[in-house]
Amino acid sequence: MKDIPLSKPYQPAPAPGRPSRAPKATRRYPWPLMMLLVTVFQALSFAPVWLRQPEPEPLLLLSFVLFPAAEWLFLFLLRFAGKQRRLELEVLGLWLSGIGLTVCGSLSAEYAWKQGAAILMGMAVYGVLLWVIASPDRAMKLRPLVAVGAVGLLLLNLLLARVINGARNWIDIGPFSIQPSELVKLAFLFVGAATLDRLQSTQSITRYLIFSLGCVGALFLMQDFGTALIFFATFLIIVFLRSGDLRAIALVCAAAVMGAGLIIFFKPYVYRRFMVYRHVWEQITEGGYQQTRVLIYSASGGWFGLGIGNGRLRQVFAASTDLVFGILAEEWGRVLAFLVPVCYICMAVYALRAARHARSSFYTILTISAAGMLLFQAGLNIFGITDLLPLTGVTLPFISRGGTSMLCAWGLLAFLRAGSMDRRAERLKAGEKYEIGGL
Repeated sequence: MKDIPLSKPYQPAPAPGRPSRAPKATRRYPWPLMMLLVTVFQALSFAPVWLRQPEPEPLLLLSFVLFPAAEWLFLFLLRFAGKQRRLELEVLGLWLSGIGLTVCGSLSAEYAWKQGAAILMGMAVYGVLLWVIASPDRAMKLRPLVAVGAVGLLLLNLLLARVINGARNWIDIGPFSIQPSELVKLAFLFVGAATLDRLQSTQSITRYLIFSLGCVGALFLMQDFGTALIFFATFLIIVFLRSGDLRAIALVCAAAVMGAGLIIFFKPYVYRRFMVYRHVWEQITEGGYQQTRVLIYSASGGWFGLGIGNGRLRQVFAASTDLVFGILAEEWGRVLAFLVPVCYICMAVYALRAARHARSSFYTILTISAAGMLLFQAGLNIFGITDLLPLTGVTLPFISRGGTSMLCAWGLLAFLRAGSMDRRAERLKAGEKYEIGGL
């Protein structure tokens, strides 16, 4: 039997009577056409916001003009300078970011300017993280520094942050406010994937476990329970990906339940924050005020909405942050409100499929855990404000107003892209055997 050269992947012969299909890697994704449709959608969304202004707002106009130009430049740089062939994840991220920018612009020109600047910084974070994770060796060297930086941010948060709505998670820097826990999410994923890539000793597992407990413990001290829950769920995903041991996962969950019980026993006010769950209509003017307004106003929007800027939910506290999904349902309609979670699911499915062909377990863990974090956070936001889950006050990725939240969303997008980072050319050059990577 003739040997198959190692420099070429083995392609089985097509079945008789069936035409051969091109490999998925050679299929071209029509990103310019999709991005053109996104740009048209954004223009139609920006127009009513601009026309509703009683007086011309230069900052608002500048935000709406610069953003489409910046997103096209971003995609061209990725395609021709970054040599990325498929850009569907990035197009989805830009579409969601444009919706968030429109919502902010309909509330305030200042909000639009800050949100636009946050999106640009998020694109920069995306590029930097792609460069960092492109080399596993570079990622391993940066792992200790990232872990120390994450712990330092949490300690700084405990010392300097101000309390807002019972949670100590905002630090004021001049006219801006940052939420360090959003940045620590990226560090948590990065350190976890880099640490568990190679199980050389139990010492590395112990260190990551201590790091995880420290992060979750600090978040509990800040009373940021929603983010703590996101960290815990992501930790379970990472551990399961590397061990596959359901019994260990069950033990960790049991320990977490016991810890939550102790917290409720010693700090009963924590329990009182969640007593409104499934009882919002009984507390319509108190603890259930926000959720009942979301349910009422969302239903009034119908399939196609009342029009951007015509809703009443925008007058409720935290409308552009925690309750922004309700604004979409009321002003944009149920159709668009349904498409938003579909986008998150598409991102996660793409990442999961790409992770099957990742070149190492580092990229597989990083991609799948980032997909899990993105879906879990979006689910907490959407199901929380509609009373299907307890309201935890987490943001909706790419759409909620907030600079650090936007940076985290684009960082997660870079980690989602990690599974499809192709190095076949380098493998062929080195004469390595072609194989599908993964766990």
